Amino acid sequence: MTVSSLVALPLGAETGHEVSLGTTLFFTALLVGLISCLALEEKLHAKKSVIVGAFAAVSLFLGAWFDLLPYGPYEIGGHSIDLPVYIPAIDWNVVAIILGSSLFVDITSKSGLFTWIAVKLTKASGGDPKKLLIYYGLMTVLFSAVLNNVTAMIIVGSLTGVSLKKLKREGLLLGFLLTEGLLTNIGGLLTLISSVPNILVGTAANIGFVTFFVKAGPYVLVATALTLWMGSRRFAITGLATDAEREEAQQLVAGFDENDGIESKGFFWFGAIMLLLFIATIASTSYLPVLRDLKMGYVALLFAVIMLVRYKSVADRFYQAVDWDLLGFFAGLFVVINVMEHALVLELIGGGLQRIIGLGETTGAGLILLASAGASSVTDNIPLAAMLAKILAGTEGVAGDPTSPFWWSVIFGANLGGNLTPIGSASTLVAVTIIHKFDLKLSFMDFVKTALPFAAAHIALATVYVLLVLG
Repeated sequence: MTVSSLVALPLGAETGHEVSLGTTLFFTALLVGLISCLALEEKLHAKKSVIVGAFAAVSLFLGAWFDLLPYGPYEIGGHSIDLPVYIPAIDWNVVAIILGSSLFVDITSKSGLFTWIAVKLTKASGGDPKKLLIYYGLMTVLFSAVLNNVTAMIIVGSLTGVSLKKLKREGLLLGFLLTEGLLTNIGGLLTLISSVPNILVGTAANIGFVTFFVKAGPYVLVATALTLWMGSRRFAITGLATDAEREEAQQLVAGFDENDGIESKGFFWFGAIMLLLFIATIASTSYLPVLRDLKMGYVALLFAVIMLVRYKSVADRFYQAVDWDLLGFFAGLFVVINVMEHALVLELIGGGLQRIIGLGETTGAGLILLASAGASSVTDNIPLAAMLAKILAGTEGVAGDPTSPFWWSVIFGANLGGNLTPIGSASTLVAVTIIHKFDLKLSFMDFVKTALPFAAAHIALATVYVLLVLG
């Protein structure tokens, strides 16, 4: 996954636990149970938040029963704070990013800005669905490279819905949104700061920003083109073949007015300026004083509050539109993964991967990439990437060598594994949520079946690229 589970350790607590193998295997089975229930979501007639919430409750109880969890008081910002163990288990920064970004995008859309952008792109495409897919695909990759991929998916998903509705092509919406969701994880590979695994592993390997971009760029370019080609074929998103079709589309597009929906020119320009500031601030948060300490979640909430001031007397109507099921899902998932960390489930995975490293650069690096992708498709890739970075940093022949393919295997595997399942990446989960908002049906297993050929192509291409080009 592309989200983290940051844990504030209690004062005097040890980072390791005396946990038996049987206990670790028991909790591994519990994690498999969670994944299975999510796969059967529709048959269980339960929301994701309810399923994960139930497993979070059981995991916490069993974690306490087996004496695995660190209890307070917690050391946070130099202060001793007594909190329930499940509070620091949740990555509130990610929750804040989703909440703030959703509110910001929803309110900004009232200015007519997204409609204006969507109509402009639609006009540029001449009403050709395939061209529109390419435009939105490239925008998704670019936004994912400079923003967090959750924000990128929320913005691009909103624009996609508007454009296809304008073209009366709502039947293509599922294909567009799913393709864009997969592209967010491709874009997350473009730079050293595009995703947290990139930062963790790239820093440990001493890979510079420019070096990272130069080495990852060709793969991202090819993988983007491949994804757009596969998406157009899989979802029958074809270009306009005849002059009659093109003429009809041009007539339809000519009737579009990008100024429709703009009730106030002042608020429109305010929304445009705020969107540009939002993108610029999110992209540079890690470099800005004060904000880099408050993190991107604060930035997202700050911009949401600024936009809420415009509708201050009726702000509560925007709260009603927040996807609380998605936020509840993430909160519960963070709790489950946190318990799994203390049960040494991730350490068990890391131990198996360490044995693979001993198989040599060619076989070992290829298997590490596949194993990293598989592991990150069902669990948090942040602690996984951190653990593997630590293992590699202590491995003879790999430590101190930024050209070693093992580093790149972890980077590519951790990012691309998010395309295997809807819970493998925050952005793919957001894409599925947007799909459901448009009353389109896509179950857990439907996603896996549909995304598997894409993910397999991405991972196969990455394996060849890492071994033959970067190896």
